[in-house]
Amino acid sequence: MAKTEQKQVVIDAIAKSLSEASSVVLVDYRGLTVEQDTNLRKQLRDAGVHYKVYKNTMMNFAIKGTQFESLGEHLKGPSGCAMSTGDDPIAAARVLANFAKKADKLEIKCGVIEGTLYDAAGVQELSNIPSREELLSKLLGSIQSPITNFARCMKQLAEKGGASGEEAAPAEEVKEEAPAEEAKAEAPAEAPAEEAKAEAPAEEAPAAEEKQEESAAETETPAAE
Repeated sequence: MAKTEQKQVVIDAIAKSLSEASSVVLVDYRGLTVEQDTNLRKQLRDAGVHYKVYKNTMMNFAIKGTQFESLGEHLKGPSGCAMSTGDDPIAAARVLANFAKKADKLEIKCGVIEGTLYDAAGVQELSNIPSREELLSKLLGSIQSPITNFARCMKQLAEKGGASGEEAAPAEEVKEEAPAEEAKAEAPAEAPAEEAKAEAPAEEAPAAEEKQEESAAETETPAAE
C-alpha cells in the first residue's frame, strides 16, 4: 500500500471519530510523565472520551467541512485530541481541566463544543458544569429533602399524639371512678329513710289495736245492764 493510501486510511478513521463526537478539546501534553499520561488516558476512557495523538497535517485534512474545522489554526506543536462521543459533550473538558489541576504540565489549547469554538479559559469555564448524573443526583436530593422533612414532622406529631392519649387515659379513669364513689357515699344516706318507712307501719299497728278494744268494750256494756 502506498504512503498516500496509508495516510488516507488514517484520515478517514479520524473523520469517522469526529463524526461521532459532540466536542473536541486539544491539549499540549508535553512534560507529562508516563504514569501521568497513563492515568489521564484511563480517566478519559472511563468518561467515554476518545483520546489520541494525531499528526497535525492529518487532523487538518480530517476536520475540513466539519463543525471542528475552526480547530485548524490551533493545530501547532504536539496536540492531544480528546473527543467526547457520549451523551455528555462537556466530559472531555471536565476530565482534562480536573487533571490539569494536579498535573500543571498539561495545557488546554482550545476546544469546539457543539459547534462553538472556545479558548482555554472558555473550556475551563465549561468544565465547571456538572455532569448529567450529578444534576440528577442533586435534583433527586432536592425532591427527597421536603418529603423526608414532612415524614419526620408527621412521625413527631404521631408520637406527640400518642403521648397525649396516654396522659388523657388516667384522667378518664378518675372521672369514671368518681361517680362510683359518689354512689357509695349516697347509699348510707338513703338507708335511714327506708328504715323510717319500715318503722311507720309498726307505730300505726298499736293505734289500730286500741280502736278494736274500744269497740269490743262498747259491745259488752249493754249485756251487763
